[in-house]
Amino acid sequence: MANKFIIIDGNAILHRAWHALPPLTTPTGEMVNAAYGFTLILMKALKDIQPKYAAVTFDRKEKTFRHEMYTEYKATRIKQPDELYAQIPIIKKIVTAFSLPIFEKERFEADDVIATICKNKEVNKPEVESIVVTGDMDTLQLVDDNTKVYALRKGITDTVIYDESAVLERYGLRPDQLNDFKAMRGDPSDNIPGAKGIGEVGAAALIKEFDTIEKMYEAIEKNDSRLDKFKPRIIEILKKDGIFIVTMEDGLKKILQNKRIDFLKIYKISTGEFDDKVVLPNKKKYYYPTYLWTIALAKHILSRKISLTDEKKINSKYHLLVFKKKH
Repeated sequence: MANKFIIIDGNAILHRAWHALPPLTTPTGEMVNAAYGFTLILMKALKDIQPKYAAVTFDRKEKTFRHEMYTEYKATRIKQPDELYAQIPIIKKIVTAFSLPIFEKERFEADDVIATICKNKEVNKPEVESIVVTGDMDTLQLVDDNTKVYALRKGITDTVIYDESAVLERYGLRPDQLNDFKAMRGDPSDNIPGAKGIGEVGAAALIKEFDTIEKMYEAIEKNDSRLDKFKPRIIEILKKDGIFIVTMEDGLKKILQNKRIDFLKIYKISTGEFDDKVVLPNKKKYYYPTYLWTIALAKHILSRKISLTDEKKINSKYHLLVFKKKH
């Protein structure tokens, strides 16, 4: 049996936690809902998967090579409150407390770092099974016989594992076809229009018929008889938007491997070694660093000793978090 290696998509997980959970603050006033949610997802993944190896990836603040290719990349995204970004250092302390390595690279997104790790010669071998923990479906294009995706479906506890057959069942396409599919369909979240007028159903049908965007345009150039299966309007749209679609296929939606990322070995972890180090403060006056408080609460909720909705018990017995009411 292969040793399991989980790669955590840090930014995808923290954003999912931020949107899924109510505002939570420590008694000292620090907002920690994203940090708490991240920790809960991390601990659940460790419990569910029981990996031998683990790593965490993050985006960096700088713009990426995709912004250089397309200046409008992600231009329509609404900047989140500073209270979210202030939790990133807390999350990184939590990751460090678990003795997990953090990987990030300037000009590249966490997805690209994940791809680099999954395809590294130290990882991409039969005795290691890579499992990406994320809420970002773009990573499904990495799925192969040696890589799976542990995805969040709803909230922070409803999860599903995608292998090649699960991807095929959901999209009707192979994982290696998803980049072409999304390039043609477009992606509003990244401000990528795709071929306007094709839509999700049309994009899937075209990729199923021609296998790749490259082969589709070869068929258009040769006036292939298979084009008769599609309405003339569809073919005209493809001809009109062809350059942009190919550009997207080349880089905007394709997750790239960056050979310059230093990744010399995979890091062995013990999923149980940290458990005994986290203890709850039994006196209200006793101060614990924010990251330890967050881990402690996640640990006890995951073990079902308390419920996140049990505000009174959290505040009075565990002295960990107080709820900040929405106005």
